[in-house]
Amino acid sequence: MTSSLDRRSALRLFGAAGLGLGLAACAGPGGGSASTAGSASPSGLATSGAVRGTVSFAHWRAEDKAVLADLIKAFVKEHPGAGVEQDIAPSADYQSTALRRIRGSRTGDVFTAFRGAQFEQIVKAGVYAPLTGTGVVDRYQRNLIGPGAQDGTQYGLPYQLVFNMPLANTDALDKAGHTRAPGDWDGFLQLLDDLKAKGYTPLAWPGGDAANSGQLLNVMVMNNAPGDDAFSRIESGDAKVTDDWFLTTLEQYAALRPYVQERATGSSTDAVTRLFAEGRAGLLATGSFQMAGVRALGAKFPFDLVAPITTTAAAARYEGVFNTTFVLGVNSASKVQPAAYAFLEFLSDPENAGAYADGTGQHVTVEGVEYANADLKALAPWLTRRTLLAPRFQFLDLDIRTAVENATVAVVGGKKPEQAAEEAQRVIDQKRS
Repeated sequence: MTSSLDRRSALRLFGAAGLGLGLAACAGPGGGSASTAGSASPSGLATSGAVRGTVSFAHWRAEDKAVLADLIKAFVKEHPGAGVEQDIAPSADYQSTALRRIRGSRTGDVFTAFRGAQFEQIVKAGVYAPLTGTGVVDRYQRNLIGPGAQDGTQYGLPYQLVFNMPLANTDALDKAGHTRAPGDWDGFLQLLDDLKAKGYTPLAWPGGDAANSGQLLNVMVMNNAPGDDAFSRIESGDAKVTDDWFLTTLEQYAALRPYVQERATGSSTDAVTRLFAEGRAGLLATGSFQMAGVRALGAKFPFDLVAPITTTAAAARYEGVFNTTFVLGVNSASKVQPAAYAFLEFLSDPENAGAYADGTGQHVTVEGVEYANADLKALAPWLTRRTLLAPRFQFLDLDIRTAVENATVAVVGGKKPEQAAEEAQRVIDQKRS
């Protein structure tokens, strides 16, 4: 009789085999990333000097506070003249207010940014002190830090490597009779049907949380889109959400209606995370970044990742989606730059980055990190699979991104795909005019 562990292993392996995508040939995370900066001109950043003063560290990860506090203690032990104070804002607030708060270094000698629109805004405002030419850049995997570079200059260092695709309770999938990840759209719907038949909410989706409802969109379009830059083309006006491929995506969202929890379009991330953690849902449509939160709620079941393949197996180009984010940088206006840079170097040390990863349940982009966290080890095969850099962050205009994502929420809520697409396109056209 096949053991549960063996069946889970088979599930993970099938994610590649079922798609006809050999692991050895996979590009792995970074396949869709922009190129990184080379070793060009030295930065104006003060990388030497006395490591003194209190460094303000601005970020949005309240769940990481304790792990970072331990790392800060170790940093201060190495540099007794320095200190670090965490300035934490909820992610939604950080998305909208970080630039105003860190501009002029009122806070955030070291700060983070979301990949995409926020990173671009902060670079444009001149808040990032360029890191090109500093030694800290060499501590990272080159193929993963492209989202922190612009026009040949490395401004920030994406610290976290996450997978923006549904987190799976493999015990639930086992009970539903699925020892293999579905290789096509019909197979994914069958998985949802079988989970429902066993009494699970098949797909827990935070449709009421704008920050996370769009995570599912990454994997819903990764194989439907005609090219990897499809969302950039929608923003530029070269493509429309009324195009056939996006209408197909919306029709597939409509097919998910029977499988999400009740009142899904109003559900918060906290609510669906609890539903999943309590073992009442088979899939959580957010991402690997939720693993620590699910464990904190007491979940004991094993994890894997299962992305909906929205095409046939033969037509699928990708198995999943990844993102590199939490883009670390030093404030160009910081009064304590030597200490701020020293703290950035400290976080970039493989041993310290490994402690952060194990404590927070996030893979990291630092070179040479060895993971001890069991969940990170379980998802390690995804580090070498064929994955696409999360496309939703191609949108640099958040109003356009919101219009596109709202169309998916409206469809799950009952609106016809064609109507939702036309309404979203009108908003996009207005923003571009």
